[in-house]
Amino acid sequence: MENQNNVTEFVFMGLWGNKQIELLFFFLFLLCYLAILMGNFIILLTITCSHLIQQPMYYFLCHLSLMDLCYTSTVVPRLIRDLAAARKNISYNNCMTQLFIAHLLAAVEIFILVSMAFDRYVAIVKPLHYMVIMNRQRCNMLIIMAWIVGFWHSIALLLIILSLPFCGPNQIDHYLCDVKPLLKLVCKDIHVVNILMIANSGMVVVVVFLVLITSYILILYNLRTHSSAGRRKALSTCSSHMTVVVLFFVPCIYIYVLPAGSENKDKEISVFYTVIAPMLNPLIYTLRNMEMKIAMQKVWSQMAHSKLK
Repeated sequence: MENQNNVTEFVFMGLWGNKQIELLFFFLFLLCYLAILMGNFIILLTITCSHLIQQPMYYFLCHLSLMDLCYTSTVVPRLIRDLAAARKNISYNNCMTQLFIAHLLAAVEIFILVSMAFDRYVAIVKPLHYMVIMNRQRCNMLIIMAWIVGFWHSIALLLIILSLPFCGPNQIDHYLCDVKPLLKLVCKDIHVVNILMIANSGMVVVVVFLVLITSYILILYNLRTHSSAGRRKALSTCSSHMTVVVLFFVPCIYIYVLPAGSENKDKEISVFYTVIAPMLNPLIYTLRNMEMKIAMQKVWSQMAHSKLK
């Protein structure tokens, strides 16, 4: 069958139909976005301007904060604009661009989290070989691999969506262009496409999540041989990582494992990984991390002294 596409733009239905509630959340999400920008910018500045950038864990954390900034900037500004707009429309091309960039950045973030788990595993299980295994060359290779895997995931997703016919209606029951709400608008049988999407996104997220959980269980098991001070420090770091992993992965699993067409709370749940998780990540990584607190104080004091001069 020839692929016919009669849709030139899509209209978001948004999170809520009530205009007063949307105006209230306009200010709430605006504050959240400002908190995301400020929190992640502080982490980037603290790490890049201190000795922490030499440590693999903080090197990966720096990249994670950058991904949070980029990912939220792909989704949240449009969400904020649409909450105050009378008509929430987006062109077909811009929709496809948002779909590609959002999935690319999210996939890179997922594999950065895997790299961070690998770093903690090596640090605790093989401490004597840590600096040899986690040298800067290997860290760079892991980041490059994250971008390569993310690109192939998102380009495969985009090519599948571009091959599908959209004949109308054009109302997306969401606040961003994502796979499942778009599939509901396709004017052909999507049974096979659903399976491909679950394999491309859902199963990958589940497998990665299980790998991460297994790695942290192995880390906890190996902590038995460490001193009480070493255990406390490792538990503090790993608990921060696990909190971030759960906040990001659990909503993703809920959304991408279920097929398109099933009645669920996708758009409400997706707020967790598009807004809440990126906002909480800087707090999770700094509040219980003494090294970050000390580095932040040094960086800000240096900046204050340089201004006084």
